Amino acid sequence: MYMAEEARWYVVHTFSGYEKKVQANIEKSVENRNLHDLIQDIKVPMEEVVETKGEEQKVVQRKVFPGYVMVKMVMTDDSWYVIRNTRGVTGFVGPGSKPVPLTDEEVYTMGIERKTVSINFEVGSSVRVCAGPLSDFVGTVDEINMEKQSVRVIVSMFGRETPVELDFSQIEVLQ
Repeated sequence: MYMAEEARWYVVHTFSGYEKKVQANIEKSVENRNLHDLIQDIKVPMEEVVETKGEEQKVVQRKVFPGYVMVKMVMTDDSWYVIRNTRGVTGFVGPGSKPVPLTDEEVYTMGIERKTVSINFEVGSSVRVCAGPLSDFVGTVDEINMEKQSVRVIVSMFGRETPVELDFSQIEVLQ
């Protein structure tokens, strides 16, 4: 059918407060019209925030982008029509009537999709820095941050133990 096209993420503008309703309406339309191959995923990115009222603290879910819904879809006249005519949708983000898909970088930094990375090191592993200004320095992994895909390595510089923040791609494990 439309398999030649790859689904991309688009940003849909909605009435504020209608994000979840729009998500449900789009899912219903996809179900009713059997458009699963065109409209593949609908997300309202949420984050956990600690709210403090007086002495009380509680964790609440908050929309990361109020007024917006992220839709992973293959852009065709049909899919555009279904989204555009969903109740609560005011339009796509992009110039005029031509929606612009998010770049892979934007999708990643906005936290819409996470790439799963397998790593072959752990805290205490000996590693060599293979990129950046500290290239060829050898150190020990002190901390691993999967969220930021970074690692803190303790390297010896000028006779001192120095913690250095590096990306996963900047180190290699010593055998």
